This record gives sequence, C-alpha cells and structure tokens, in this order.
Amino acid sequence: MKRLNTGRFTAILPFKRVNRNWYNAMAGAALLGNSEVAGGMFLFSEVGVDYIVICKEMNYRFLRPCCGPAVYDVVDLDAMHDQIAEAKKAGGEFNVDLTMDVRQIMSKRDRTLRVGRCEMTFHCAPKSQVRSRSSKKARKRRKLTV
Repeated sequence: MKRLNTGRFTAILPFKRVNRNWYNAMAGAALLGNSEVAGGMFLFSEVGVDYIVICKEMNYRFLRPCCGPAVYDVVDLDAMHDQIAEAKKAGGEFNVDLTMDVRQIMSKRDRTLRVGRCEMTFHCAPKSQVRSRSSKKARKRRKLTV
C-alpha cells in the first residue's frame, strides 16, 4: 500500500495461486476482504493513531473477473481529505463514506481495467473517548456486583 502523491492512494493485491479460484481468476473473497483492509489503511493514515477505525458497512459490486494483479484506488481523494480534516477539527466520533475502484493491471497493455467498485462506511472514534466510555461501564459493573 502506498500514497503516490497527495491526490492518490493505492494498494496492490498480487495475483498468486493462493488468491485464485477454480477457473483461474482472482477469488471474490480476496478482492472483497482486501478492499476493507485497503480502505482501513487509508483512513488510519489520514486520522492518525489517536483514532479507532471500524468498518460499519461495505458494498462490493463485481463487474467482471479479475485475471491479474488488483489495484485499489480511492475515488475523490481531495474531498475525502477535507471531510476528515473538518471532522477531526470538530472532535468526537464521525463516519466517513469511502469509495474505491478495483482495477486489474493488464500486463500486455499499459492500462488498467475496472473489475469492481467498493463503497464503505467507516466509523472513526477518538481512543480517549472509547477508553473513558469503557471505564465508566467497568465502574458501573463493579457497583452492581458489590
């Protein structure tokens, strides 16, 4: 996974034997599962270590079989930066809607072919807020057992 520049973040899933299904295409579970990982890693790099990032909802649309390495590209990255910056400035918990295009690298041609699109909703919460909430619950449990 790497940030190519300020406007583009990408992750690459190699086309290996372990990722293939019985008809020699990329397994759908590999494409789907790694899209959550790629989206989460992108958000971790944006919000920093002070936030917990949780995938709440994910919708993956398969368009065609993927018969080569898959590239995950975040769509509309500049608007995403602005949305996250505003939410962090306001403080507290927030949701982020993220759209990723999944493309196959065409080895003989110097281009990519879109094989899927993933729309995800992530929930970001400050770790300090989560810790205080869990300590309140623990104190409440101790009072009930005493």
